[in-house]
Amino acid sequence: MAAAAGAGAGAWAAQEKQFPPALLSFFIYNPRFGPREGEEENKILFYHPNEVEKNEKIRNVGLCEAIVQFTRTFSPSKPAKSLHTQKNRQFFNEPEENFWMVMVVRNPIIEKQSKDGKPIVEYQEEELLDKVYSSVLQQCYSMYKLFNGTFLKAMEDGGVKLLKERLEKFFHRYLQTLHLQSCDLLDIFGGISFFPLDKMTYLKIQSFINRMEESLNIVKYTAFLYNDQLIWSGLEQDDMRILYKYLTTSLFPRHIEPELAGRDSPIRAEMPGNLQHYGRFLTGPLNLNDPEAKCRFPKIFVNTDDSYEELHLIVYKAMSAAVCFMIDASVQLTLDFCRRLDSIVGPQLTVLASDICEQFNINKRMSGSEKEPQFKFIYFNHMNLAEKSTIHMRKTPSVSLTSVHPDLMKILGDINSDFTRVDEDEEIIVKAMSDYWVVGKKSDQRELYVILNQKNANLIEVNEEVKKLCATQFNNIFFLD
Repeated sequence: MAAAAGAGAGAWAAQEKQFPPALLSFFIYNPRFGPREGEEENKILFYHPNEVEKNEKIRNVGLCEAIVQFTRTFSPSKPAKSLHTQKNRQFFNEPEENFWMVMVVRNPIIEKQSKDGKPIVEYQEEELLDKVYSSVLQQCYSMYKLFNGTFLKAMEDGGVKLLKERLEKFFHRYLQTLHLQSCDLLDIFGGISFFPLDKMTYLKIQSFINRMEESLNIVKYTAFLYNDQLIWSGLEQDDMRILYKYLTTSLFPRHIEPELAGRDSPIRAEMPGNLQHYGRFLTGPLNLNDPEAKCRFPKIFVNTDDSYEELHLIVYKAMSAAVCFMIDASVQLTLDFCRRLDSIVGPQLTVLASDICEQFNINKRMSGSEKEPQFKFIYFNHMNLAEKSTIHMRKTPSVSLTSVHPDLMKILGDINSDFTRVDEDEEIIVKAMSDYWVVGKKSDQRELYVILNQKNANLIEVNEEVKKLCATQFNNIFFLD
């Protein structure tokens, strides 16, 4: 993105170039693994980029270790979370005792041309929000743990060698999916978007899940999604939160929608399975008619703090409805079981998906298609992790398409940081550039951020508009005034 230099500048004035934040390095270390001089390399469990010279790796890890130790003297219970320098920002996270994860992010850059034609680099030191990137670092660990279990478990299973192998295998791929320029407030919340449903349809889904768990009696947990939004989950909240992120940002986008094509279309013809229903496996066997088909499903780890369960993750989809069946990993899954699941779940899920779609369209017609409202909002509830945003038109790992200016998104992040500092409920109103007002409301574990665009509005009018929004959009939610 280039912006022309200001008026009055001479003919030498070239264009400004802007560079977004970028990942400089990412490493995981344990100071207990190399306590003596000459053994420092043993501390490093994973380092990206790997081609960095050994001594530099040791130096960088040593520096982080020193910073963490130094800050501990001031705050023993809360070690350092981040370090700000002119060119970059470092984020620290200790997800398990003595295991440290560090992410170094280069600050955004503006490059200008000087009079003699040499580029001048300006680092934007205040652009990155600590809370956003600390959350991204925590997500890295949560996603690793979902598919590999804890660091400690790897140590018990096969020592440092196995842990290093797992870290290398997972993060080598995962770090490529980190697009730091599109991280924002939603990454802090890590919330779940719930699908709005009437009672009758919800009961149909509940009944479907009960029937499936009874027919396939080895199923331990079930989750049900429609249109990438959650309707029902049997998992603990924190496990569902990270599984939801994996499904909606990684698994679902990878599978194009053959069901959008007609039954006789060439795409559809390649889809194995019968013509009685639209069901298909998103994980597991690709073709049920192939006797050689592999019945391998990804394994996930849940409840790692107490019962520590390892499960097969079966994701099965029909039209816009997806159901996740989680089965104990000790159970051997066969092709016969997959065929049975397909024949039981497929037809019923297809009917259910069209019922939900029909009901959704009826509700949409009844509420009427309103014209573009004057306000946009983000809502988050800490108790059930419910999240709703009319600001984001699209949010994937690589793209955060927002309908508002990045400066406004940064104000939202700043308001959120203020909310974190105090436990009481509060409201913050900011007059932003041109005609924009930004309002943040924190009330009883819920947060609401509203962006209004109103010419010549004053504080009283803005307050009234937000009250109206709360009454129409959140009529059954109690916001303190």
